[in-house]
Amino acid sequence: MWLLLAFCSAALLGFYDVFKKKSLANNAVLPVLGLNTLFSSLIFLPFILISYLKPEWLAQTLFFVPHAGWEVHKFIILKSLIVLSSWTFGYFGMKHLPLTIVGPINATRPVMTLVGALLIFGERLNVYQWIGVLLAIVSFFMLSRSGKKEGIDFQHNKWIWFVVLAAVLGAVSGLYDKYLMKQFNNMVVQSWYNIYQLFLMGGVLMFLWLPRRKTTTPFRWDWCIILISVFLSAADFVYFYALSMDGSMISIVSMVRRGSVIVSFLFGAMVFREKNLKSKAIDLVLVLIGMVFLYLGNVLG
Repeated sequence: MWLLLAFCSAALLGFYDVFKKKSLANNAVLPVLGLNTLFSSLIFLPFILISYLKPEWLAQTLFFVPHAGWEVHKFIILKSLIVLSSWTFGYFGMKHLPLTIVGPINATRPVMTLVGALLIFGERLNVYQWIGVLLAIVSFFMLSRSGKKEGIDFQHNKWIWFVVLAAVLGAVSGLYDKYLMKQFNNMVVQSWYNIYQLFLMGGVLMFLWLPRRKTTTPFRWDWCIILISVFLSAADFVYFYALSMDGSMISIVSMVRRGSVIVSFLFGAMVFREKNLKSKAIDLVLVLIGMVFLYLGNVLG
């Protein structure tokens, strides 16, 4: 069941990336991100309020938010900081780079998660997992060559480094989720980390964007901004629920979720009409094969 939920989360994440790319085109990044945190918070705020004021209404459902004290909330605030940092780097990178480059880079997150588990938890990789890691490294090198054909130098392009930093922080968040989901209720984590992100983002907008808004790209409203929040909230809800189930494996769930790159890659090709698709498709296939080897490493190792 948890594996099926992971595939569902992957599809939702793919559409999230598409709407994010559409919303960021010729638009100010920080207000788009701020509205995303606002709408995501508004989605979960009713569940928090009803669970507090009329707990019997949601007590027997998946949407009940149990009461939690500071000993829980301090961990959720850290989660908010990690995710918001990842999103900030990722949104800026997404705005300035083709979706068909950003997607495959993001798809390497399971490899980063695995390396993190190796360094932090002392886990040992088997032969299949090492093959998966090496394929990811090769695919990244090949993707850099594909990028050069579009004038994107991976070594000196700051937006590439933004996407890489976003992916690294995303992997850190994935490792942290493994701990959180074993300790706390999934609705407590998801609902409150969205609320905390809203307050953090409010500070960013007030002190970083508002004073400089007239000298940067102007903000324009796009209805896709709402869809970013809807699809992200749905993808995360399914993801957290999958991780909370007995027997679920963060490494496999993380790999399956990165299958979202297939959806975003197809939209990048068909809707955004991005270039140099043949070589990028080869890079993407290598990433996906690497994910298969990581899966085999978990199952057979």
